[in-house]
Amino acid sequence: MKRKVLFIINPVSGGKRKDEVPDLIQKNLDINIFEPTIVFTTGAMHASELAQNAVGNYEYVVAVGGDGTVNEIASSIVGTDTALGILPFGSGNGLARFLGIPMDTVKAIKTLNEERVEVIDSAKLNGQYFFNMAGMGFDAHISEVFSHYKTRGFGAYVRSAFREIVNYKSENYHIEIDGAAYERQAFMLSFANSSQYGNNAHVSPHASVQDGLLDVCIIKPFPLYRFIEMGLRMFTKTSEGTKYVEIIRGKNILVKRSKDGPVHLDGEPQILGTETEINVVPNSVKIITGSSFNSN
Repeated sequence: MKRKVLFIINPVSGGKRKDEVPDLIQKNLDINIFEPTIVFTTGAMHASELAQNAVGNYEYVVAVGGDGTVNEIASSIVGTDTALGILPFGSGNGLARFLGIPMDTVKAIKTLNEERVEVIDSAKLNGQYFFNMAGMGFDAHISEVFSHYKTRGFGAYVRSAFREIVNYKSENYHIEIDGAAYERQAFMLSFANSSQYGNNAHVSPHASVQDGLLDVCIIKPFPLYRFIEMGLRMFTKTSEGTKYVEIIRGKNILVKRSKDGPVHLDGEPQILGTETEINVVPNSVKIITGSSFNSN
């Protein structure tokens, strides 16, 4: 019996046209294995509704979009037997890259044919799921600023970062990780399930989505002239080689700060209060990976 797969296409993610995607699916998906259904979303949370309705009716649900689309769909199928697939079309595609899923659409579709399914961890921030990365501080500030841009893509993101860093001020945080307390001034805090934000920028090069832990990455204040160096370290997987980066692994994290501010979950920003609780949810979502993904 053929396996039913639902493709949920976000037509606006990443600012990239997806008109040709249904035809590419029909041409490259193995119809001897799969029975595909293809749906375009029409607005906010439509992908979530479609994914919820797919549970129990489809073996696979494939997110065609960026990290935000992946988050919306994965949040609706986490803890079920329905597995997630990804055709990456976002600005960063952090989780897809970490899982070894090709950025080329045809190759990504053919990866689905191999049905390489792994079970990975997810995480919750104040009860909301994330699967790749969450954070507060500068990256959350940039996510908030960037969300109001009409122009998407990596270049626009970098330009906004250079504009904003001049006036950005680090904050003081009280952090509790599995009961141990830390007082830190930080430029930003990242809660990493995978190693990277997206675009192969690795904030925690040794993070694993299958170890039952989150990597709390504390980026300490650094001189402005070292901003480019800090960025390059992420792209060369050497962020841990500087005194400005501290990584502590744990399962249950509590962060307190002095004022409300932006937080991002898988790149999607929102404003939250002074207290934030983050917890790992081990072995909670099935996902189709690429051939280069190294499982634990």
